[in-house]
Formats: sequence, C-alpha cells, structure tokens
Amino acid sequence: MSKLTDVPKRILIGRALRSDRLGETLLPKRIALPVFASDPLSSVAYAPGEVLLVLSIAGVSAYHFSPWIALAVVVLMFTVVASYRQNVHAYPSGGGDYEVANTNLGPKAGLTVASALLVDYVLTVAVSISSGVENLGSAIPFVVEHKVFSAIAIIVLLTLMNLRGVKESGKLFAIPTYVFVAGVFIMIAWGAFKGIVLDDTMKAPTADFEIRPEHEGLAGFALVFLLLRAFSSGCAALTGVEAISNGVPAFRKPKSRNAATTLALMGALAVTMFCGIIGLAMATDVKMAEQPAHDLIRDGVPVGEDYVQNPVISQVAAAVFGEHTFFFVLLAAATALVLFLAANTAYNGFPLLGSILAQDRYLPRQLHTRGDRLAFSNGIVLLAGAAMLLVWLYGADSTKLIQLYIVGVFVSFTLSQTGMVRHWNRHLKTETNPAARRRMIRSRAINTFGAFFTGLVLVVVLATKFTHGAWVALLGMVIFYGTMSAIRKHYDRVAAEIAAPDEPTDDTARPSRVHSIVLVSKVHRPTLRAVAYAQLMRSDKLEALSINVDPAETKALKKEWERRGINVPLKILDSPYREITRPVVEYVKGLRRESPRDAVSVIIPEYVVGHWYEHLLHNQSALRLKGRLLFTPGVMVTSVPYQLRSSEVAKKREKKRQEWNAPGSVRRGPAVERPKEPAAKN
Repeated sequence: MSKLTDVPKRILIGRALRSDRLGETLLPKRIALPVFASDPLSSVAYAPGEVLLVLSIAGVSAYHFSPWIALAVVVLMFTVVASYRQNVHAYPSGGGDYEVANTNLGPKAGLTVASALLVDYVLTVAVSISSGVENLGSAIPFVVEHKVFSAIAIIVLLTLMNLRGVKESGKLFAIPTYVFVAGVFIMIAWGAFKGIVLDDTMKAPTADFEIRPEHEGLAGFALVFLLLRAFSSGCAALTGVEAISNGVPAFRKPKSRNAATTLALMGALAVTMFCGIIGLAMATDVKMAEQPAHDLIRDGVPVGEDYVQNPVISQVAAAVFGEHTFFFVLLAAATALVLFLAANTAYNGFPLLGSILAQDRYLPRQLHTRGDRLAFSNGIVLLAGAAMLLVWLYGADSTKLIQLYIVGVFVSFTLSQTGMVRHWNRHLKTETNPAARRRMIRSRAINTFGAFFTGLVLVVVLATKFTHGAWVALLGMVIFYGTMSAIRKHYDRVAAEIAAPDEPTDDTARPSRVHSIVLVSKVHRPTLRAVAYAQLMRSDKLEALSINVDPAETKALKKEWERRGINVPLKILDSPYREITRPVVEYVKGLRRESPRDAVSVIIPEYVVGHWYEHLLHNQSALRLKGRLLFTPGVMVTSVPYQLRSSEVAKKREKKRQEWNAPGSVRRGPAVERPKEPAAKN
C-alpha cells in the first residue's frame, strides 16, 4: 500500500496497534454500558410509540390497554435479563447464544441462532439509524427531505468510528447515552412531580386531536389479536439484550461478573424509562396513528399530508418541559443522537459473532482477523454494507423496517434458553455438592421459564407480524443459514482433500524427471536472466519455447538465438490464429500425457514496474498463462522478475512506508485465540 493511501487511512482510523495491546482495548462497566446497551436503552424512544400506533387502529378507547401491555413487556424484560445473567456466567468466552445452542442443542440449532442474530444485527443498524433520522428531521428539514442519503452518511460515520476501535468509540458514545438516560429520568421525575404534587394539567401537542379508528368496536378474537400485535411491537424494547452475552470478552476482568452487573443495570434502566414514558403518554393524552394524515382529526378535519407526527417521547417532553425550552431541546438532541449510536450495539455484536463463526469455518476466514486498530474490521464493513442496502431498499422508513424487527432476536432467545436448560441438566447429572446443585436448580428454573416465555412471544411475533414484513427477516435467516452451511461444507471438503496422509502418495513421490520450459518472445535481458536461472536448476530437460504469430519476428528471434550461441534448444510453435496462451497450454498438457510421472516447470520472465498504469501495459500474457496453467496437474510455474528503472521509485516508496510505520504494517491475524474458559457452576 502506498503512502498516498496510508495518509487518509491514518487520519480516519488512526495508527495501527500492536497485537500485544489488545488488553488496553478492554472496557470498564461505565463504558461497556453505552457500548453494549445503547440499543435497548434507546429503544424507549420508539417502542412506546409502536404500542400506541397499533392500539390506535381500534381508536383512543384501546389506549387504556397500554399499561397492561407495558407490564407484560416489563415481565419479559426481567425474565430475559435474569436468564442471560446465567448465560454470561456459564459461557464467558463470547459465543453467547450461538455457543450455548451449538454446544447443547447441536450445530443446526447453533447455525439457526447465528443466522437469526446476524439478521437482527443488520436490522438494528437500519432501524436505529432510520428512526434517528426521522427524529432529527423534525428539527432539520434537509434531513427528512434526504432521508436515505442522511441515513447512509451516518452509517458511514459510525463505521469509521468503530474501525478506530471499540474503546475509542465507547468513549464517544458514553456521553450522549448518559445524557439521554439522565434526560428521560428528569422528564419522568418532573412530570410525576407536576402531576402528583402540583396537580398541574400537562397536555401533549396532540391532546386535542381525535383518532379515526380503522376498526371500531373490536371485541373477541380480533381485540386479542390487536393486543398481541401491540405487545409484539413493544417487545422492540428487548432488542440488543443478547449483545452483552456475545461481548463478554470485551469486558475487563472479572469478565462474567462485570457483564452480569451491566446486564442488570441495563434492564433496570430500560424498564423504568419504558414504563415512565408510557405512563406520561397516558397522562398527557398523546395521540398516535399509523396513517396520521388521514386518521388524526384536528378541529373535525384530517391533519393532511403536511403534518409531521412527532415520536411519543418528543410529545411527552413538550408537555412536561414545554416546547423549545432548554430541557426539551437537550432531550430531543440526545434522543436523536442516541438512536444513531444505538446501532453501535450491532457494530460490536456482529463482527465478534462473525469472527467466532469464521473460526468455526461457517464464514470466510477474513472475518476472523483483526484490523489495524484491533477491531474486526472486515465484519464491521460487511455489517455497514448490508445495513446501507436495507436502508436504501426501504427508503429509511422505520415504520416499514420495524415490521422486520425482533423476529431474529426471539429465535435466538428461545433456542439459547432451551440450550441452557440442557446445560444445567447435563451438569446436574455429575454434580454432588448440595450447595452447587441448589444453584444449578435455581438457574435451570430461571432458564426454563425464560425458554417458555420467549418461545410464547416468538409465536405471537410470527403470528402478528408475518404478513407485515416478518417474512423478509425469516427469508434473510434462511439465506444466511444456507450460505454458512455451504461455506462450512467447502472448508470441510478442502480440509479433507489437502490433509496429509500417513502412507506415501503421488504428492510425496519424487518426480522421475523435470522438464523445464523457458518462454521466450525476444532476446533481451529478461529472457537471458530467465535462461540463466533455468540452467542453474539442472533440469533433466531444458528448452526455450516461442510462439510464432509473426513470421518475420520469429525469423529474427531464431537468427539472434543462433548468433549468440545460447546453449538451450529453441522450439517454435506455430499459432495460425495468433493465440499465445492456448498453444503453450496444449504443449504442456501433451508433455504430461506422454510422461505422467514427469514434472513440468514453466519459467516466465516478467517485468517489475513502479506505477500502477504500467501494470496495464506489461505482463498481461504472463498473467493469463499462469491462470490457465494453475488448473494443469503436475505443472509448476516460476516467475523470473526483471526490475525496470521505474521499479526503483516503488522500492524507495516501500522503504519510506516501512520506516514510517503506517497503518497496515501490523500483520493481519487474530491477536489472541478465543479463550476456552471452563463453564462456571453458578
């Protein structure tokens, strides 16, 4: 890589880090919380609104069900958090749901979980960024007018921040995340004080609006189905919970305890904020509709296409603090920013899971290597590309994207908790210590309830969201599953094919003879160097080979060859169709047919140039020929380089680059192997 490309790389990403500095990138709990929990914490900005949007189908009268839906989400959140605290203690190596399912339920279940998580991570980025753009667009018209461009630009920015390394991005993300959490808690506390102590009447901007119900007077099964759909939309608050169990290796020691503490803190914060916003939305009489232009009525008339429906959290903030006040603006800015940063949960989970899958040969090996900043750069770039494609396809519309959401995460929840039940059953068969058995039985009970509850929610999500877009997420999971299965089969097939056997084979047998061929076009310095090298090899038979495409040039070549008295026979092959590659390949194959036990060595003189455009002008025939000969068994191809003057420029540039120690000078490869820590018994 030239210095020209190293300079922007250093500016954007920073200096390369040595592999032995990996420990310096580990996270304390105060940084790990915003890094791994920004997704579930920020989901309170849109999850309450999704609940009210679904309930609005039956009109304002259905809003009184929202506290009960919130309660169900809270119970589910506590169940999932308690269950995952068992996971991080039992499997601290970072495999998370994938490792749990793979170890206890088998490779197929593990691959299903991995497919679900990869899809969910991509959707996390797409949904969070799109929702953040919509929040920001209410204040900056340019953003909402160019939603797709703005979303893609933010994804690129987040990608660069994460390529700099998880610890640096964590420091950047910590401030807005904590400002957002503090702002929401201040809003809840001040709203409760105004409503309970001061008995102040707080009204949201939409308090005086009416909702035109799509289906009025729902009852029976239709009402139950609507409530289940609203519950499944509210479950968006749980996305990202599994990221902590996948990211245990990124925590400082003691890793498992720190991860479990962070999980508990995240759950408590998310539940409090979610319930507080739902409660204030009911108190301030917030109105939301899936199609606000037609279904929101103001003064007896639909609000029209020009109306912009602000999120629930913005409407509640306006009611509590007053519009355009300091705290309102601060919370609005923090909300938009934390939604962008919520995608960081996926930026930490996807590359790490991709690295583990690559180590297990389910994904390309390039995903297992760390980049210049000790981050899994290839996984980060792959995630960004997939998210940008999804944003472009769905026009950065969070309402459409969120219908694809949470299917994958509940598939992983259910299989992971089922796997944990089998994990405890296996350990209970051999454990004799009464205290340890009590801890295991308690943990098994928690995971059993978690498996039952999340499995029930998965059924609800599939039933209520399938026709609304969940089928796309399932299709993505099937594609990931099929692709990873094919990659594993390929790696297994190659490994079996190249494995060294104990008994002698043709690969270990010494060839009877070596037949060397030097390719010649003209008598010049590169040719003479190649001939001299070939003579040094002491082959059993050595000959020079030239292709006759121009009789005059061939005649001149033979004359010069004889004049110089080169002690290597020159063979000329006619090519009536002026081809060069085909005659050489056919000649070499003919030699192999005549003497299958002989090895054929093809020696090709090549120019070494110093500029990229010179590569277009030289060595093209040699590249094509080498590409064809690669598929011919028993044939070795050797390049004899000849350095042109322009190569000196490249040589000096390479020397300066090495002395400069630019990013990229660190060898690619894992800094450390994935630790195989023994499973904890509690």
